[in-house]
Amino acid sequence: MSDSPDAHAPDPAIDWHAPPARAVRLHATTNALWFAVIPLLAFAIPLFAADGEQRLRMLAWYVGVTVAAAFAGAYSGARLRHQRWRLDAAGLWLRQGRLWWRETHVPNSRVQHVDLKHGPLERRFGLATLVVHTAAVHLSGITVRGLDEADAEQLRGTLAKQLDDAGDAL
Repeated sequence: MSDSPDAHAPDPAIDWHAPPARAVRLHATTNALWFAVIPLLAFAIPLFAADGEQRLRMLAWYVGVTVAAAFAGAYSGARLRHQRWRLDAAGLWLRQGRLWWRETHVPNSRVQHVDLKHGPLERRFGLATLVVHTAAVHLSGITVRGLDEADAEQLRGTLAKQLDDAGDAL
């Protein structure tokens, strides 16, 4: 491998993969629900303690805050649609963000082990989360959320095979 600045650049011939639309919808919906629960818990007691006209004003304000929080949660969850991943001979690449990209590269030589996570909703929608643990000091691992289950298993299998092959070479 050369010492040029582009020696670690991703291969342009390999496409970046986006999460499936169902993963973005699931992530946005669950975030919206969690964000909506916060006002519910924060304002439930004051709402029930109020009386008459004050209760109606508080209820209107409460509904507005809850809807705004749900929209904020949905927006924050929908950011998953700006995540891209790719696997090439150099390792795993993860790009996140729209205006400001955060690009993470995990070289094959740094991969320690690979985990797949399947929460109950992820299992229901055929999704998985890939967790790649590394030997780096700064970056102990990366998490790739919202993968199609087949893609996640393929990535895990490919990275695991590279680990096995590297272990045999030592």
